Amino acid sequence: MKPTLLILAAGMGSRFGGLKQVEPVGPNGEAIIDYTIYDAIRAGFGKVVFIIRESFADAFREKFDAKLKGKIEVEYVYQELDNLPAGFSLPEGREKPWGTGHAILVAKDAIKEPFCALNADDFYGKKAYQVMADFLTSSPNENEYSMVGYQLNKTLSDFGSVSRGLCDVDENDLLVKIVETTKIFKKGDAVISMEDDGRETLLTGNESASMNIWGFKPSLFATLEEKFTEFLKTEINKPKSEIYIPSVVFEIIQEGKGTVKVLKADSPWFGVTYQDDKPLVVNKINQLIEAGEYPHKLWD
Repeated sequence: MKPTLLILAAGMGSRFGGLKQVEPVGPNGEAIIDYTIYDAIRAGFGKVVFIIRESFADAFREKFDAKLKGKIEVEYVYQELDNLPAGFSLPEGREKPWGTGHAILVAKDAIKEPFCALNADDFYGKKAYQVMADFLTSSPNENEYSMVGYQLNKTLSDFGSVSRGLCDVDENDLLVKIVETTKIFKKGDAVISMEDDGRETLLTGNESASMNIWGFKPSLFATLEEKFTEFLKTEINKPKSEIYIPSVVFEIIQEGKGTVKVLKADSPWFGVTYQDDKPLVVNKINQLIEAGEYPHKLWD
C-alpha cells in the first residue's frame, strides 16, 4: 500500500501577509507545494490530501488539479473553525484555526493508510520523502511513528522569530521529549528562545528541531480525537489557543502509547515565513535546479 501525503495548508499566513501556500517561487510559477508533491511522487507516495479552508478551494484547484491529473490521486479536506466534536460549539469571536493537531484530525475520513503530514510552506528536500516513504512502507507496528529531524540553526529566518519543536533523542534515535517553542530568533551569532514573559534563553543552535514532517499510522486519529476533546474542555474560550501536533506526540510518548523514530535525511530545509524570506527561497530553488536536482519546468 502506497503511503499518503497530508499537506497542512489551512493557515492564513498572517506574518507573510497573504496566501503563502501558493506563492510562486519556481521559474514557472511553481509554489513550494509543487516541489513537495514532485518529491513525494518520486519517493513512492500514492495520494496527496490537502487540508485547506473552503475559501481557499478555488485557488488550490486552479493551481494543482490539472497539473497533477494522472500523476497522483488528489483529495481536499476543509479545516473550518466549527469542525468540532459533538457537545462543543464555536465560541463567539474565534478567528484563529485550532492548530496542527486539529488539522490532521479533520483528515481522518480521507486517510486509511500510513501517511506523512507536513507544512505547506516548508521545503524539506527530496531525501526527507525517501526516508519517510521507506519508514511508512516497512514499519509494521501501528503505534510506531516517525519524524524527520533538522539542525535548529539551519531552520531559522533572518527576518523574525519562528516556532520550532525542540527535541531530545536517545541513542536508538527515538524521540524522548519535544517542547514546542514559539519564539526562536537570531541575535547576532546567537540563537535565542523567548518566553511569553520576555525571558530569554540562549540555545546552542545544534538542537534537533521538528519542522512538522511526521510519519503516522491511521491509529493516530483515535488518539487525536481524544486529545482534542480534552483540549477543548479547558481551552475552547481562549481565542488564541491551539493544539499542536508535537505536544500530542509528546503525550503519546509519555503515556507509553507509541514511539517516534527520528529519521535523518541530510536534506536542505527552507521556508517562507515572512515576505523577505521569498527571494532567498527563490535563489535556493534556482541553485537546486542548476545542480540538476529538479527540472527547470517541474510538470512537463
